[in-house]
Amino acid sequence: MNSRNFILTIVSMFVVSGLFAQANILNATAPEEIGVKTEAQLALDNDKPLEYGYVDDRDILYSKMIWEKIVLDERVNFPLYYPVDTNNIGNNRRSLFDVLLKAVQSGEIENVYDDSYFTTKRTLNDLGAAMSRVDTLDIGYEQYNAEGFVDPQYIIKRDITSYDVSAYLVKGLWYFDKRLGELKYRLIGIAPAAPDVNFIDSEDEANKMPIALFWVFYPEAREVLHNAKVLNSGNSAVPLSFDHLLNSRRFNGIIYREENVYGDREVKEYISDNALMQLLESERIKDKIRNFEMDMWSY
Repeated sequence: MNSRNFILTIVSMFVVSGLFAQANILNATAPEEIGVKTEAQLALDNDKPLEYGYVDDRDILYSKMIWEKIVLDERVNFPLYYPVDTNNIGNNRRSLFDVLLKAVQSGEIENVYDDSYFTTKRTLNDLGAAMSRVDTLDIGYEQYNAEGFVDPQYIIKRDITSYDVSAYLVKGLWYFDKRLGELKYRLIGIAPAAPDVNFIDSEDEANKMPIALFWVFYPEAREVLHNAKVLNSGNSAVPLSFDHLLNSRRFNGIIYREENVYGDREVKEYISDNALMQLLESERIKDKIRNFEMDMWSY
């Protein structure tokens, strides 16, 4: 019986490896065919994001909406940040920011929003103004005053790239499903955050605070994030998708806001100039949510 289980385990590992290895690398006859599958191969894969089950409002016994900041300086959050330099790396690996931005620009993600309540939509022109800056050097102004034009070499353009994105803001709902008898989490929205492009190169630390560039309603982005893979450092034959990584909460986030009677005010609005107390308040909110589930099974 033990030998049989061992053999089944080995066979399963090979099957999974075949499914999740770098796309088509073993079937390619030329480098251009790596990552490109035929229609027949795609039909066999049937690779789609796992659908959310229907949750009736009457089954939600308790819920709490929270906003978290995922700081990309933390090692556990590195898969969301790297790679920032894509010049010497394959097309199958991109940072989360590159994936989101490319999908927005190509129209795969049709709607982006100005806030986490998804009330005001943003256009590509709006994003361009928020993510790029054009400056003219002093010598350029002198040339314009003297000759009436500015040489392109005196015009500096600064764009926000993956390197500049220092955090992600996520909005999610914790809810207790009384039908399943468990506390669950559903991601609602995500936003890349970077310093204001107009002050991004400033030496003042106050100007380097990350702000949301745009918000994406997460269910609209699941297909895109499912197709974008994240390197699995433990086993590169079994990569993760961004959708899997985010839905399974394989990141560390700090709660900076919860829904409350004060207009969903942020933690820093009622605990100011004290980073330690703000962090402790974030942990208090987490414990409050976790304790609800624990209290459900207390007798």
